[in-house]
Amino acid sequence: MNSPLENVLQKNQPHFRNVVNFNPATDKLVALDFTAVNKELSEELITDTQKFTHYIENKLAAANATYGIGGYGEDRVLYQRSNHFATGSADTAIRSIHLGIDIWGPAGTKVFVPVGGTVHSFAYNDNFGDYGATIILQHQLETIVFHTLYRHLSLADLSNMQEGKYISRGELLAHFGGPSENGDWPPHLHFQIIGDMRVSKGDYPGVCTIAEKEKYLHNCPDADLILNMMQYV
Repeated sequence: MNSPLENVLQKNQPHFRNVVNFNPATDKLVALDFTAVNKELSEELITDTQKFTHYIENKLAAANATYGIGGYGEDRVLYQRSNHFATGSADTAIRSIHLGIDIWGPAGTKVFVPVGGTVHSFAYNDNFGDYGATIILQHQLETIVFHTLYRHLSLADLSNMQEGKYISRGELLAHFGGPSENGDWPPHLHFQIIGDMRVSKGDYPGVCTIAEKEKYLHNCPDADLILNMMQYV
């Protein structure tokens, strides 16, 4: 059964603007798999940001794709690249379940607001493998309050942010950041829907342990409810 948040997002889906410039009539998407099924993901590849970036670029070029996309609910091997995702618990050593959708493309790619909202919080999460420049917006549709989260952005995009600032639907929010400012990742946007932010500001888990999967996926429904892009893969 869908949650009230999922229901209101489905109802309003025709009114959401694109988060990135994407025209399904002319642009192609390629799904990128970062689970253990993908045997191309060697430790050497995922721990070397330059090699990993070239890998993504080659995947897009080979598919003649504008963007790579995917990852919601995916159990990823990528997070072995950084101690940032370790929990310190032997039985659940790595947070590996991805809670958003990633859109992979060139640094500088424009990011737009799909539905009007206010700036909830923002931060520069500057650790290796972390989320880099991050913005969180708060929205209300009908009676439902929810949040959208944008990670791995350009650091310059935080310079004019103010908590409480209203940003209109379709307005330019930010740009994909380069590795030096996005947590040392190949350029991409991590886009996530969050119901209850609780006390978090400027950050929220983008991945969780397998044991916490049900709880977090319930609070973070499929980001494609807003993106509406996965149908074109």
